[in-house]
Amino acid sequence: MAIFIDETTRIIVQGFTGKIGSFHAQDMINYGSNVVGGITPGKGGQTHLGLPVFNTVKEAISLVGAEASIIFVPPAFAADSIMEAADAGIKYCVAITDGIPTQDMMTVKNFLRRFPEEERMLLTGPNCAGTISPGRAMLGIMPGHIYRPGNVGIVGRSGTLGYEAADQMKRLGIGISTSVGIGGDPINGSSHRDILEKFEQDTETKVILMIGEIGGPQEVEAGLFAKEHMSKPVVAYIAGLTAPEGRRMGHAGAIISSAGEGAAEKVAMLRELGVVICPTPAAMGATVASVLARI
Repeated sequence: MAIFIDETTRIIVQGFTGKIGSFHAQDMINYGSNVVGGITPGKGGQTHLGLPVFNTVKEAISLVGAEASIIFVPPAFAADSIMEAADAGIKYCVAITDGIPTQDMMTVKNFLRRFPEEERMLLTGPNCAGTISPGRAMLGIMPGHIYRPGNVGIVGRSGTLGYEAADQMKRLGIGISTSVGIGGDPINGSSHRDILEKFEQDTETKVILMIGEIGGPQEVEAGLFAKEHMSKPVVAYIAGLTAPEGRRMGHAGAIISSAGEGAAEKVAMLRELGVVICPTPAAMGATVASVLARI
């Protein structure tokens, strides 16, 4: 099993014919993902990369049975594209776009809440690397060759730290069930806690690595969920131990604005909740290996 996507998932690309969308769509196709077409308003009826182009997501669902979408749309229009996907009936959407205005994402979140929970589109991102189930499907911009299939789930706000973790584990002979980027913006579609819940339900995943950073309460909320509701061990690395208070560090959401949002505070809270702490980014693979050895 894998969460969210596998080799059968029918994927469309919103922003398909643009330079960035084209590049990464081809990369996903080369990886083996089941990309069935893309969306570029005004270019419906054409073909691109050997696949059909549609004007709307509804057309893509009707004609090729699209189930999942990835957003390569400029920031000013990305929120509309996300809401179009949700309204049309897409089940899972990854928003890669960086720089979507916070107000726009608030509108997206409120829009998604209008749907009954069982019909609500699951959104990850924006400003994320995407999702990959190694050997099955890639819905993102990550270097697919560094991911080995296995039984460790990864969820992280940082794409590059997710790459580093996957590479370290591959060198140790450890594989990944699914790696999910939730994005580094202040308002994102899914939280660490949301993804932990999905990994807990996945029979293949045995250990979860949570990659967090300064800013916001998400990591501690995930730790509370893990303590109360999870049977699987959770390992965490929190970036930003040396970050100065009040300064944004890389991600829009990575800013310490209140108590409990610094890296040291998060680490202390997570440790108390029973989460295994990875001390440095260089030790992510070794820490996960040590936990796997005890299962």
